[in-house]
Amino acid sequence: MFCEICPLTYKISTEKEILKRKIQNWRSKETFCSERSAEKLPELIFAHQSTIRRRLGNVDMRLQENKATNLQISAPKVTGILIRPGETFSFWSLVGRNSAKNGYKEGMTIQKGEPKKGVGGGMCQFSNLIHWMVLHSDLTVTERHHHDQLDLFPDNGRTVPFGTGTSIVYNYRDYRFKNETDRTYQLLVWTDEDHLFGELRAERPIPYQYNIYTQDEKFVREADGHIYRTGTVVRETLDAGDKRLLGRDVIQQNHARVVYEMELDE
Repeated sequence: MFCEICPLTYKISTEKEILKRKIQNWRSKETFCSERSAEKLPELIFAHQSTIRRRLGNVDMRLQENKATNLQISAPKVTGILIRPGETFSFWSLVGRNSAKNGYKEGMTIQKGEPKKGVGGGMCQFSNLIHWMVLHSDLTVTERHHHDQLDLFPDNGRTVPFGTGTSIVYNYRDYRFKNETDRTYQLLVWTDEDHLFGELRAERPIPYQYNIYTQDEKFVREADGHIYRTGTVVRETLDAGDKRLLGRDVIQQNHARVVYEMELDE
């Protein structure tokens, strides 16, 4: 491929994709949210936090330190954002380019199924947090990418089901959701020394609760000799009042090749 000839052709290909996405955004009929409020909306829909510095396989911990800096730069660009009825949330439209010029440092990225390093790396943890909160609401995800065919690292204090993460690259691999409800939502995100925090709030309660879990998860060695992580991620919708089950949807079917060393009891 042209982008694989050398670093220059890769840069050219990347800039082409960025320009294409900018043109698409300009021509789009979507209304992207942009208004912020320092005042919290009254109703807490869901909250979550994640550890910033995690030991992932043999990844250089310096990249984890740099990720902390990258999250500290990007979180203030999102926090307080209001997503009004009919509006679309676009991660990159708010955060902007994660370049060295804008203060971002070299962090961990995933390229061709392998951990690499690149300026602005580690931002997927940010979009992961947002996506996990959105899954606990009646907001509609309209764009999501994920390394769903690879299990890259052993579980390390996992608190959310495998397969519910996101993959983002400025700006042509975005994370987006649309507010198709009749209430305004708000995202709050911030960091401290050790954690990334998030809250999804709304102007009034929602009539649903959500339960998300993995069903039939297992590791299996298949005919090609590789070990795969399989399972089904399910989201149950419950009535917020009487907890009656209203629906059950499959939101992810996992079949991911394990790329780290592990012992498997045959």
